[in-house]
Amino acid sequence: MSTDAQSGEDAGVEPEPEESEGPPMPQSTSETPSYDGEFDAIVVGAGLAGSAAALTMAEEGLDVIMLERGNSPGTKNVFGGIMFTPRIRELTDFEDAPKQRFVAQKTFSMLSEEGDATEVSMQPAAWKEEPHNDSWMVLRGDFDEWFAEQAVDAGATLITETTVTDLVREKGAIAGVETDRPDGRLHAPTVVLAEGANSLVSEGAGLAESQQRTDVAVSAKEVRKYDRETIEDRFHLTDEEGAAMHYFGDGAVGDAVGGGFIYTNKRTLSIGVVYSIEDAVHDERSPDEVLDDFKSHPAVAPLVTGGRMIEYSAHAIPEGGPDAMPDLVHDGAVITGDAAGLVLNNGLHLEGTNMAVESGYQAGKAVADAVASGRTDAAALSAYEEAMNDSWVIDNLNHYGWFLDAAAEDKEFLFDDLPRAIADAETDYFRMNDEPKTRHTKSARKRLVGAMGGYLGAAKKAWKYRKLFS
Repeated sequence: MSTDAQSGEDAGVEPEPEESEGPPMPQSTSETPSYDGEFDAIVVGAGLAGSAAALTMAEEGLDVIMLERGNSPGTKNVFGGIMFTPRIRELTDFEDAPKQRFVAQKTFSMLSEEGDATEVSMQPAAWKEEPHNDSWMVLRGDFDEWFAEQAVDAGATLITETTVTDLVREKGAIAGVETDRPDGRLHAPTVVLAEGANSLVSEGAGLAESQQRTDVAVSAKEVRKYDRETIEDRFHLTDEEGAAMHYFGDGAVGDAVGGGFIYTNKRTLSIGVVYSIEDAVHDERSPDEVLDDFKSHPAVAPLVTGGRMIEYSAHAIPEGGPDAMPDLVHDGAVITGDAAGLVLNNGLHLEGTNMAVESGYQAGKAVADAVASGRTDAAALSAYEEAMNDSWVIDNLNHYGWFLDAAAEDKEFLFDDLPRAIADAETDYFRMNDEPKTRHTKSARKRLVGAMGGYLGAAKKAWKYRKLFS
C-alpha cells in the first residue's frame, strides 16, 4: 500500500492545523467574484494537480478559475508526508515554498507480530546536497495554499468553499460546471477535473467508473507535536534533515497488504498506516485501532512516545494501477491526479504527489493549446493523453502495476512468513554459543529457504518479483 504517495482530497476528521513556521499565507476568497460566468478553463479542485494546471494555463494567458470545496486549499487534502518536487521547482520559486525537512534518510523495516524488527537504512551523501533528491516533508495545508497562490499570482481566480455538483453539457460536450452557489453555473470550453481520490463529479458524469474495493486502500494518520530537539535526538537529525521510515509485515498492519510509516517534520511526526480496504473489511479492528497497534510495536513505540496529537485523518487512496485508470481525455474535459488513479506503489517506490503535479502541468499545456486552436473536443485535447503516455508517469505505472496483485496473492508469505523467517534467520546466524558458525549459517539458510517453499519456490519468487529491480 502506498504510504506517502497520496495527493487527493479524501479527509476524514477535519484536521487542527499545525503551527505555521513561515510567513502568513494570502487568504483565499470564498466570496463570489465579479464575473460573467465565462472562462477559458475551469479547474475542479485546488490540490497539487489542480494548481499545477491552473498555474500552467494562467501563464499561457488563459482566463482560469479554480473551485475548491475547502475553506482554503489543502484543508481537505491528506497524505503521508513526502512531496516530490522536480516539476514544482520548474514551475515556481521553490525556495519560498513552506517546506519542513528534506529526506536525508530512508528506512525500510520488516516487523513481525512477535516484536521482531529487521531494518535496512540508507543515507546517501547526495541527498544532503541541493536539490536534496527533490524529496521534502511538507504539511499539505500550508503547501497547497502556497502552491495555489502561485496560480493566483499568475492570473488565475481561486474560489473556496464551493462544491461542484455536476458538469454542464452542450451538444454532447462538457461546457462548464454546476456549483452549490446560488446561480452557480459557470461556463468554459474546458474543465480540468482535479477533484482527488473521491472523484464524485467524474463518476457522476460517467467519465470514470466507481472504484472497485480491491483497487482502493484505506489510511489512518495522526500528526503528533513534539519539541524540535526531541525529534532531532530520536531520529539523529540536524538542521533541515528528515527521516522517512516505512514498515511492513504483520507487526505493522496485521494480516493485510499494507504497511506503516513515520515522517519527521520540524516539530511534528506524521504517523500512519495504509492497507487494502479488502483486508480492512475482514479485520475486526477499525483503522484507528490498527494505527494504535502499529504505534505500540516495540520497534515503533520508542520513536513516537509522548507528544500531543494535533491532527487525525482517515482517507482512501486509489491503487488500482494502469488497469483502473479512466480515460484521461473527453470532449471538453481532462482528468488529472488522484482522480485519474495516478498513484504508484511497488513496495519501494511510494509516489503520487509528483504524478499529480506532472499530470496537472501536462493537462494545462494541452488545454492552452486547444483553446488557442479554437477546439476543445477530445481530439484537440489528446495531446494531454499522448504526453502522459510518453511520460515517466505512465511508464512507471505500467512497469510496476502488477505488484499489488502479486502482493495480494502472496500476502501470507510477504507479510507473515517472511518477516518471521528473517527474524529467526538473523537470530540463528548471529547466535553466540559453543556451536560452529557453519551450523548457524545452515540453520539460518534453512529458515529462509523453507519460508519460500524450498529452493524451487525461492527461484519462482525471485523470478516473479524480478521487475522490482529492473
